[in-house]
Amino acid sequence: MTDGTRTGTHADRPGTEDGRRPGTGGGCDSGTEGGRGSGTGGGRGSALVHGTWEPRPAARWEDAFLSGNGTHGAMVFGDPNDDRVIVNHHRLVRPNGSAAARPPELAGRLADLQDRLLAGDVKAGEDFTDGRPLLWVQPFHPAFQVRVRRPAEESRGYRRDADFTTGVVRSVCGDRRGEVFVSRADDMIAQYVTAPGPTAEVTLDHRLAGAPADLAVENGAVHTPEGALLTLRARYPGSDLAYTGVTLLVTDGVVRDALPGVRVEGARSLLLLTRVSRHPGDPDVLAEVRALREPLPDAGHGAEGIEYAYTHLLARHTALHRAAYLRVTLDLHADPAERALSGSELLGRPKSPALLERLFAAGRHHLLSAAGTLPPRLTGLWTGDWDTAWSGAFTTDANLNLQTASAAAAALPEVTEAHAALVHGQLPHWRDNARAVFGTRGAVAPAHTDGESGHVYHLSRAYPLHVWTAGADWLLKPLVDHDETRGARDPRLAAALAETARFYEDFLTRTDEDGRLVIVPSYSPENRPANASWVTVNAAMDLSAARHALCTAAAYHPGPDAERWRALAGRLPPHRVNAEGALAEWARPGLLDTYDHRHLSHLYGVWPLDEINPYDTPRLAAAAHRALVLRGAENDSAHGHLHHALVAARLRDAERVANALGNVLAGDFFHVSLMSGHYPRRHVYNADAAHTLPAVLIEALIQSTPRRLVLLPALPAGLRSGELRGIRTRFGAHVDLTWTPEGATAVLRPGRTCRVELVTSSGATPLSLNAGEDRVLTLGPR
Repeated sequence: MTDGTRTGTHADRPGTEDGRRPGTGGGCDSGTEGGRGSGTGGGRGSALVHGTWEPRPAARWEDAFLSGNGTHGAMVFGDPNDDRVIVNHHRLVRPNGSAAARPPELAGRLADLQDRLLAGDVKAGEDFTDGRPLLWVQPFHPAFQVRVRRPAEESRGYRRDADFTTGVVRSVCGDRRGEVFVSRADDMIAQYVTAPGPTAEVTLDHRLAGAPADLAVENGAVHTPEGALLTLRARYPGSDLAYTGVTLLVTDGVVRDALPGVRVEGARSLLLLTRVSRHPGDPDVLAEVRALREPLPDAGHGAEGIEYAYTHLLARHTALHRAAYLRVTLDLHADPAERALSGSELLGRPKSPALLERLFAAGRHHLLSAAGTLPPRLTGLWTGDWDTAWSGAFTTDANLNLQTASAAAAALPEVTEAHAALVHGQLPHWRDNARAVFGTRGAVAPAHTDGESGHVYHLSRAYPLHVWTAGADWLLKPLVDHDETRGARDPRLAAALAETARFYEDFLTRTDEDGRLVIVPSYSPENRPANASWVTVNAAMDLSAARHALCTAAAYHPGPDAERWRALAGRLPPHRVNAEGALAEWARPGLLDTYDHRHLSHLYGVWPLDEINPYDTPRLAAAAHRALVLRGAENDSAHGHLHHALVAARLRDAERVANALGNVLAGDFFHVSLMSGHYPRRHVYNADAAHTLPAVLIEALIQSTPRRLVLLPALPAGLRSGELRGIRTRFGAHVDLTWTPEGATAVLRPGRTCRVELVTSSGATPLSLNAGEDRVLTLGPR
């Protein structure tokens, strides 16, 4: 390895562009590249790294292209004769009686449970509940669809595409064009339609799959100077809560009443601006209308003025979205002919680097688009069905952190800030959980949340999620990574870490025969020992979380508290290696592992923690690798495969990373929208695979801690050359990495002066970095 130093600037690479005038570019023939909307320009194929396209409209909502701003989401079908856009909003959850649910009051029974578990009663935890039935969190649901229906015309060169750099979804058929984006600047869904024909009917239609028959719906339409104002209010059955959608229609045509919507005659273009909100009582429609009108320029209501208004709104949005999306890029030097394929064609080539390029780009776009008011749900920010699996909630014992795993390294602080909003907004409820279940101070996080309540109430005999004590540390870990990356400490995070440490101070009171502290009760999501029930003692995840929480809180709070918390962490027992040479999922002797399971909770110390790694703890790393080898895939959940890949990357097992990726790419997990399914054959719409895949590729190429940089730790053999640019490290440097079979080059742009250990295939060496001085590292053949 050789290295050099040069002084340079720290501007984000590659550069950004302003929004472009709608409709510029070439034609729209099916199967050809042209027009704007699928990428950043350039030659045929290269642009499609940052976009995707299809030669026909979406027939299923799962195949609708996606746009979002982290609050509102849009699912765009692209049918030129029945242009449908399903409207989503992060706060739309259906009341189901759980809003007032509280954690079970079990603290008075805790000591008895601990006594029984420590005495060897492996089923003692099965009755550690208050007898409540399983209660799901409030389910996420869609709002309605905005429909623009026109007289059918013969299809002439249809194409729809999605531009990840702008978030614009576009469809073209002859002279008919539709474009949709969700504005980050103005928090609205903007839909621009040209050549709508002699007549076009515009409606807000609540009739989506699974919509309750007794949903009380009121539609309204009034004429305005711009054209019309359409409203839809839907009141939930048996509730005083409702949601209201407002669409401002701007047109150069003649608007006539056609309830429940309007009919537009003789228009050359339409601009529809939509917002939705959930509320008690009556909505403030005038406030919503003001919010929709405020960013519009005073350009008149003719076709040219409407086009100018749309261009103006798009430029405001693009300035924010494009800059964020392009902070990190991946180029695998794929075949340009394969890059030019439609998404549906490319998904049929699971070994193609072009497919990984596009899924990396799509996953990054979808993750950014789904994170804002809240982080991504199980379905991201989108659904076309009221019957969402697992309530379309935030499952925090695995899925949420997997989906957001790339945020720190991939320079998406927007995602981390959304994650922080969820955590800090629910911290008072976490305190309630700790008090009710354990009788302690501090914080205990839920394993499921609808985004409103942070109380633990979703629990059952087979899912004793109320005794999962690792949750707070697991959910705070991404915020710690973000602090390390940016080189500053968030005082809100410092306070939350202190609360987590106080929980352990009160909770860790029992010891074993060797005087070590015991975590009892303990739970390893969502598994159980082969010879015991789910509630046990000393789950490996709980041990890792307790150690990490106490030591991290100590780092944020130097002084007497820190000394006490570090001492407490030092009294926890070590991990256990079982008879098969694997890291045991339960450190308590006598508890046997259950290997065929989708979750890998016991390997928390490997990923995302740095507790177990090949450099500092090689014996435990070997045991963790053995545990990974023995782990089954159970039901082939996408999150299980990609969690496996993340752990394998940390353990430098490139073949296992490639195999896990291959299982997902060849398993028909992806819809043509490039959103994913939870199971093979696209079963159950779910964002786990789509959002997690970029993190797997990053971990295979670049890993960092505050004191270490690892280059190319687990590069899959099929990725012979490529470029990964813009990665952020936890010691404050940006990294651009290029590699070929002949070697690799890494350019480091440190934002602060530090000394780290550099690990490559050649071994480890110290590396000194000075703030503002670029460092070029050249690596030999792998």
